[in-house]
Amino acid sequence: MSEIIHRWGREELRELQSRRLRETVERAYEHVPLYRNRLEEAGVSPADVESVDDLEKLPFTTKADFRDEYPDGLFAVDDDEIRRIHASSGTTGKPKIVAYTEHDLELWREVMARSMAAAGVEAGDTVQNAYGYGLFTGGLGFHGGAEELGATVVPSGSGNTQRQVELARDLGSDAIGCTPSYALYFAETAEEMGVDPRELPLSTVLYGAEPCTEPMREEIEERLGATGIENYGLSELIGPGVAAECREAQDGMHIHEDHFYPEVIDPATGEPLPEGEEGELVLTSLSKEALPVLRYRTGDLTTLTDEECECGRTTVRMDGVTGRADDLIIVRGVNLYPSQIEDVVLEFDDVAPHYRIDLYREDTLDRLELTVELTEDFEGDRGALREAMAERFQNALSFSPDVLELADYGTIERTEVGKVKRVYDHR
Repeated sequence: MSEIIHRWGREELRELQSRRLRETVERAYEHVPLYRNRLEEAGVSPADVESVDDLEKLPFTTKADFRDEYPDGLFAVDDDEIRRIHASSGTTGKPKIVAYTEHDLELWREVMARSMAAAGVEAGDTVQNAYGYGLFTGGLGFHGGAEELGATVVPSGSGNTQRQVELARDLGSDAIGCTPSYALYFAETAEEMGVDPRELPLSTVLYGAEPCTEPMREEIEERLGATGIENYGLSELIGPGVAAECREAQDGMHIHEDHFYPEVIDPATGEPLPEGEEGELVLTSLSKEALPVLRYRTGDLTTLTDEECECGRTTVRMDGVTGRADDLIIVRGVNLYPSQIEDVVLEFDDVAPHYRIDLYREDTLDRLELTVELTEDFEGDRGALREAMAERFQNALSFSPDVLELADYGTIERTEVGKVKRVYDHR
């Protein structure tokens, strides 16, 4: 299905979604024992699913299901039909193993090409891909999409940042794909090399794999002199390629909803929420062969809107992920997400976009210690800045860190490979 799908009317798209949902439920029921058992327990058969209006009849899928069915209990095809295996990082236990048929790989290339086209990348452009290659889906996801689009790919992978800067300069890279934290590290490394990152040929940063607040996007764009475009995906559904921003508006990510049906639910009750209300994103695959997924609870908190975008696309848009349902920090009865803390930190020009949160428990009380870096040229009054930040935290979040440390520039460890870690829970 070509990029034109983004211009369809809602009813036309709904008919396609309903047909593909019926096919997906049938495939899951026939070929995945877990889904067959869950559907039968719920008293639902594939014949009971006529349209997307019937989604609420279906059971949720969770991360625990992927762990419990490790490695291939959720696969819906025989081994000889599988062309590739990927996996999540497995940082909290067993990795989530995912599989792709040839059809699935073609689908992946298609939705990634759509995403990159929406970002303004064109055939003939040079895309430097600084996502990690291997089992992680980022590297090969962006690689395949760029090639499908007709762009030239520089498969630089993650790390070796000085070399990355040289490649961008020498090869005239038009776009770079990387995590938002790495984009800032890339700019920092260029400056240390005596290279002005704003004078590099890069015009687009295709960032994803980590939450990115609007202040951080502004920092990326300012440091690199490029347009930052957010991308969203997860290995359980396909990898990157579930949703992406358009260059025209940069106002929410267009979900490729001919292939992924979105819902937002109350994370506590599981009940669907109305458009515009924040909750947990739930996604259903509509055209995957090897790994059909019904109502997957992503854990990501966001909102949805089907208002037509100024770019003319009519597909549902999701806002940037504000946090994760399982990343909620509760300190002395106050609920916080790391992204909220980041928003406040980045309001201050004297603070660099690098921070870490440490959580401790003393007796029965929780403590939050926040360490932020000062800018490289900071010459102000640390005490006054600390007071101003504490007051702003109190006003914005009704909370102030128990310890607010202002560290010298370069103190906090950078991440060249993988996702940046912000929260360290010692409780």
